[in-house]
Amino acid sequence: MVIQSGKKASINGTCAVILGGYVNGYSIIQELSSFGIEDIILLHYGNQLASYSNKITDSAIIDKTEVSLYKALVEIRVKYEYLILFPTDDLQIENLFGMREKISSFCFLPFNTENILEVSNKAIQYSFCEKLGVPFPKTIEVSLIEDLNKIVEIPFPIIVKPNKREDLKIKVFRSIRLENDQEYSKIKGRLIELLEKGVSFVASEIIPGDTNGNIYAYTAYRSSKSNTIINEWIGKKLTQYPDDYGVFSSASNQAPKIIEEQGRTLLNGMNLHGICEPEFKFDHRDGKYKLMEINLRSMMWHRLGHLSGVYLQYTQWCDALGIPIEKYNQKKEVIHFSYLKHEIVNLIFRNRYFNYFKANLIKNKRNVALYDRKDIKPFVFDSFLILKEIVKTAIKKIIRR
Repeated sequence: MVIQSGKKASINGTCAVILGGYVNGYSIIQELSSFGIEDIILLHYGNQLASYSNKITDSAIIDKTEVSLYKALVEIRVKYEYLILFPTDDLQIENLFGMREKISSFCFLPFNTENILEVSNKAIQYSFCEKLGVPFPKTIEVSLIEDLNKIVEIPFPIIVKPNKREDLKIKVFRSIRLENDQEYSKIKGRLIELLEKGVSFVASEIIPGDTNGNIYAYTAYRSSKSNTIINEWIGKKLTQYPDDYGVFSSASNQAPKIIEEQGRTLLNGMNLHGICEPEFKFDHRDGKYKLMEINLRSMMWHRLGHLSGVYLQYTQWCDALGIPIEKYNQKKEVIHFSYLKHEIVNLIFRNRYFNYFKANLIKNKRNVALYDRKDIKPFVFDSFLILKEIVKTAIKKIIRR
């Protein structure tokens, strides 16, 4: 790994280190740069879109191992006295936790080192919901082979997910929807193989109803210094990609007040630090908003907070340096934020998607991920990948047939 020569180090010897160069990483770069922060270093996995930005000072390619990340941070340490870290995936957090004692003297770690691995477990998250009175789906933890017999205790359809994001390390699905006993029997052998490798799961009831417009999120920064929530915003996913259990495609800054209340309860009750995002789905059967999962880092659509007037990345920067932090109030005017690549692929491959596409990209005040006239290369690079994404999606659909 080689840090390229770039701008001079900042006067106070501090830099922001963005881990990961995908949409969420670039959005962090956009926000920090908008506040005049010039010393921004990107550590990415190679040829990621954020590496084409003119807003970064330096960049370097790393692999997904703890050793590679540690070497990169030590090399940056030669040039800067203090590194404020902005992770964008769960494996990065796990790697940072593993090296915490070696880097804590010169790095700001944006999570609670006392509980981060525990609370990343979905079963633990649901156990806190039960203690704190936050609604959650009927769920069974599957950590032993004999636990598989409990899955059928939940009425179908159900969704099975790894307790933690494991797909960045080994070949494992992110989620599987099971409609009946026959589908469960087909996948049972695969679950046994993964359990023997140490992967554990949660099996949960599927809350009925379309996810489009029914997935809500509370995103906030909770300080490790004051143990208080400093800034926060709420919103909802309008559509996902490539299906109802995928990732963000479009989102808006609209959500009911209870999302804010339940989000605060979880962050405070679980003693979470840094930027965290509990996601909820509305259950029309009992009128409750039930926790799906808590993400312990900035997600793909976090720029919606910036567009709504709440600057969580800059809040972290200020908190790390002891700079007085302004309390931001979220804008109430309706704002849409869309990832064009996902929207186009959805339009081509998802049935009856045109009305969603029109609402997301034509109506209301809209903003497109990555687009910045003064820093156009990341958007252009990603746009060239739309055709590749279309081909990849088409092949997957052919294989499933």
